[in-house]
Amino acid sequence: MTVPNYLTLARILMVPILVVVLLTRVTNHEIIGVLVFWAASLTDLLDGYLARKWGQVTTLGKLLDPLADKLLIMGALISLVELDMAPAWMTFIILGREMAITGLRGIASEEGVTIAAERLGKWKLGFQIASISCLLLGPKLDLWLLEWTHLGIFRFFIRFPRPYSFFWGMGVLLLWVAMILSVWSAVTYFRKFWHKLGHSLLTGHGRLSAHESPDRIG
Repeated sequence: MTVPNYLTLARILMVPILVVVLLTRVTNHEIIGVLVFWAASLTDLLDGYLARKWGQVTTLGKLLDPLADKLLIMGALISLVELDMAPAWMTFIILGREMAITGLRGIASEEGVTIAAERLGKWKLGFQIASISCLLLGPKLDLWLLEWTHLGIFRFFIRFPRPYSFFWGMGVLLLWVAMILSVWSAVTYFRKFWHKLGHSLLTGHGRLSAHESPDRIG
């Protein structure tokens, strides 16, 4: 086990902590929850950076890192839906995309194909982190700023079904962007997948059909 892998495992272990903090609604659960979420997100930056810098890129790390990212986003979004702070249908689309791509990636791996992650996926993850942060802290930030400034903009700038909706509304808008990027990246991934594996899967010449047809996308 390497240090980057330990950081990835730490991110996975922080997911149940995040869910418990949010769903048990302990005092200031939004602040504690977002701090746990940020700490977990920071490990996502560190593990990849350290693995490349120290030459410790491992097969285990390649397997665990995307899994840890998906578990973190899924745990946060499902908790937000339960707290009535995120639209359930948008969460369903985002999580459905993650599970579908995970399945396709598993098939591609079994066929000996590596489909490299695109920069679009990083943008998607970035907007997901930003939207979840705003949704968690939004109502409390709006209330604090309204009490501090007495400016009506924090009450009426975006008319969502909450008494103070500026930052929470920003979170919803960011979630829209994250959802669009999720669908876009899924379509891009599927096109690459079908271009490389569609014919072999249809004709039964792939590894899943007991015929080896290795390929690789750099």
